[in-house]
Amino acid sequence: MSETNAIVIFGASGDLTRRKLIPSLYDLHRKGRLPKNWRIIGVSRSEFSDEAFRDHAEAGVKEFARASYDAKTWREFAKNVSYLQGDLTEFEQLQAVDRHLCEWEEGHGGNRLYYLSIAPHLYEKAVANLGRADMVHETHGWRRVVIEKPFGHDLASARQLNQAVHQVLAESQIYRIDHYLGKETVQNLLVFRFANSLYEPVWNRNYIDHVQITAAETVDVGHRAHFYDGVGVMRDMMQNHVMQLLSLVAQEPPASFQAESLRNEKAKVFSAIRPIRPQDVAKCTVRGQYRTYRDAEGVAAGSTTPTFAALRFYIDNWRWQGVPFYMRSGKALAAKSTEITIFFKRPPHLMFPMPEGDKPAPNRLSICIQPDEGIHFSFQAKVPDTPAEMRTVEMSFHYEESFGALAIPEAYERLLLDVIKGDASLFTRSDAIELSWALIDPILEGWDSKYAPPMNFYESGTWGPSEAEELIAHEGYHWTHGCGNDTEDSERP
Repeated sequence: MSETNAIVIFGASGDLTRRKLIPSLYDLHRKGRLPKNWRIIGVSRSEFSDEAFRDHAEAGVKEFARASYDAKTWREFAKNVSYLQGDLTEFEQLQAVDRHLCEWEEGHGGNRLYYLSIAPHLYEKAVANLGRADMVHETHGWRRVVIEKPFGHDLASARQLNQAVHQVLAESQIYRIDHYLGKETVQNLLVFRFANSLYEPVWNRNYIDHVQITAAETVDVGHRAHFYDGVGVMRDMMQNHVMQLLSLVAQEPPASFQAESLRNEKAKVFSAIRPIRPQDVAKCTVRGQYRTYRDAEGVAAGSTTPTFAALRFYIDNWRWQGVPFYMRSGKALAAKSTEITIFFKRPPHLMFPMPEGDKPAPNRLSICIQPDEGIHFSFQAKVPDTPAEMRTVEMSFHYEESFGALAIPEAYERLLLDVIKGDASLFTRSDAIELSWALIDPILEGWDSKYAPPMNFYESGTWGPSEAEELIAHEGYHWTHGCGNDTEDSERP
């Protein structure tokens, strides 16, 4: 028997499995990228027969597998999908899962991927039981555990969770997943920076004026209100997704494209960010809440959980000293948009005749992560048949136009393949988790103290509270709205 490869999904009856995991694994199979002799075993407390679970999974593939569903391909895929009823927090039931795997492996061992698609408060007990059941020792094949965010809710809980999983697993066995890092457009940021000689020489404080990072959602908390209340935008988006984007923009070129080299550079960025002290939160941060948030079922009366946040960070190192990084994220905003915008400095001297007080817009590079994936670069051009009138024009690259409408795979597809291959480049290491929380905790502490800025309410369908504009405007800037579409100046006076 050739080496076996088991993908065990704990919490398999949940929404993540139906919407993301099974459709992504199906697409990997369709592309011939799964290893030989593979099998998917769904495990959860729900009652499913193998056939019923396959039907449940097939419905998810039809809906979410990016128009790639094919009945014949599905039948080939489904032959390797099975289900076990069980609870991994119950030791005896976990032992039954192990016996089932051993029977399939015929006692010779094999590779196993354990995906914890379960509630975060169960992570510690789940990992402890995997260790107690002797299911993570790598005597015969590798053992890798995927843990979904959130990884802790503050620095203390993140440290406790790290200590708990490290008692059972080596760091090389732990894959802390953040789906933002699996997005093709996020990965392209590294290629754009380090495979093109044009931009890297100017990617520093000498040429860049400031950086904006936006992760905006049009949806409100909806059915997640009970979970979201008490978590808020800082824990839900800022500490993980937005901080990861910041690290990719700001990191130094790694010595190689190996996982540890990349993760070392990300950790260096987090350690160089100047913390915002609790007493400084009013001048460096803005918090907001969309006006109807407290009406949602599951939200506590008078809740002060923020649904919007804007921050200003500085990175105290040679490359970025003095360059402000503005970050914002929120729910119920005007558009769904995740983008990184780099504003370059204006030329030191303009010899062209221009109206008094008029200044050309700075060059701007917009990296659009979603939904209009691509890259836009704006620059100044002379308007024809004028003495020296200038206008901002744009060069654009769109993934859909260059590679086709279905070229961009689901983020989980890339990440699951990387776990199988043992490539941890796009997964967060324990030190980076703790460094990130060490930056977010003082802000949350300040928001719960006498130094807290006011809670600013905003209407759904807007770009958040006006105070967020004031945070950036006092430096002479304004937020961009819509990747590559905002033509207003964003510069210092």
